[in-house]
Amino acid sequence: MSATEPSSARITALDILDVRFPTSEHLDGSDAMNPEPDYSAAYVVLRTDAGDGLEGHALAFTTGRGNDAQAAAIATLSPHVVGLSVEEVCADLGGFSRSLVHDPQLRWLGPEKGTIHMATGAVVNAAWDLAAKRAGKPVWRFLSDMSPEELIAQVDFRWLSDALTPGESLEILRRAEPGRERRVGHLLDQGYPAYTTTPGWLGYSDEKLARLAREAVADGFTQIKLKVGADLEDDVRRLRVAREAVGPDIRVAVDANQRWDVQPAIDWVRALAPYDPYWIEEPTSPDDILGHAAVREAVSPIKVATGEHIANRVVFKQLLQARAVDIVQIDSARVGGVNENIAILLLAAKFGVPVCPHAGGVGLCEMVQHLSMFDYVAVSGTTEDRVIEYVDHLHEHFVDPVRVTDGHYLAPTLPGLGAQMHPESLKEYSYPDGPVWSARRIRLSSMSPSVCGIRNRSDGT
Repeated sequence: MSATEPSSARITALDILDVRFPTSEHLDGSDAMNPEPDYSAAYVVLRTDAGDGLEGHALAFTTGRGNDAQAAAIATLSPHVVGLSVEEVCADLGGFSRSLVHDPQLRWLGPEKGTIHMATGAVVNAAWDLAAKRAGKPVWRFLSDMSPEELIAQVDFRWLSDALTPGESLEILRRAEPGRERRVGHLLDQGYPAYTTTPGWLGYSDEKLARLAREAVADGFTQIKLKVGADLEDDVRRLRVAREAVGPDIRVAVDANQRWDVQPAIDWVRALAPYDPYWIEEPTSPDDILGHAAVREAVSPIKVATGEHIANRVVFKQLLQARAVDIVQIDSARVGGVNENIAILLLAAKFGVPVCPHAGGVGLCEMVQHLSMFDYVAVSGTTEDRVIEYVDHLHEHFVDPVRVTDGHYLAPTLPGLGAQMHPESLKEYSYPDGPVWSARRIRLSSMSPSVCGIRNRSDGT
């Protein structure tokens, strides 16, 4: 049999690229904890000798400095991936995920948290992208077509069984089986509800905030989000501006990006309460379960949401057990990939808490939409009080960018996870020597030393 026959095909390379976008120039993505982010991707390509031209693409998202460290962490996984059978990896994605997560030496760097776990997630997601492409399906449909038993096989239940067992998970999935095809049809016809953070970056003027908020409502969004946490007086004014722009019937969420201790969070949110914020996102440290519970009790009926910086399924489990959150926010690139996100979706379903993913960034919208759509079809069976975050940044760099119409994500139809970027974008924005960054260095070097110094802190040089 030829070496290029599918049954003997091997993964031949794990390519890693450091790709960064200078979003700090216009303060896109700015918030109280990340005032000048450069949206970046430690970008992964799984290559094979299958002869079908298919590759697995995914990424770990960062905000600039440290993207090289994230790429280096991904590279440590290469010896565990290169040489594996393509067919065996794609047939047992749960086993592949566990083989990386439970490496007896690399796991010491977590375990299951931080840069090494995000590296695992990037490689696992690339494997899902490859498997779905080989099946000719977008990942949301690839997952939704699996049987409950096949889905259970994807999940690592270690450390979860006091809150969620395989048997309970099987019951959740079986209850959702009736109506799967109807829900698939609904997604294809109408899409999945979205909300937008585009108006709310902290560096935007009040005029820009109001204009973008009105545009969001005109575009069909029923929820927007504002960044808060730098200055209380500014936040009260900005929330008033947003509320006046959108009226009383549009939900306005606020996001502190972990800025506060517990009591300041409570005091700050109470000061914003007259303008009816729908949720407060990341009010304090993502690891502080009891702190979130205290904030939730004190600010109700304003909801508490968190998740984009939560390291693993165990912390999500504890937040749910402690009744510390009203909204679970999964992230496609923070935890250990699709497999661990299935576990988190099942946990949320067990506790009856809606999931509203974190997105934006680079490629996060493209990837996480698949998880919410799978949740609707095969896990929760509902979109009630569920929305996917949308930010209108950088989608033009992707082969299969998100499509948002009338405030809804349209269901992807191309095979894969959606993370594949155009070769030209990878070349232009490669760091530090791509044309965009080379030109930026030349431009900054011609500025005064004080200006150059400020900007250089932003771009990592």
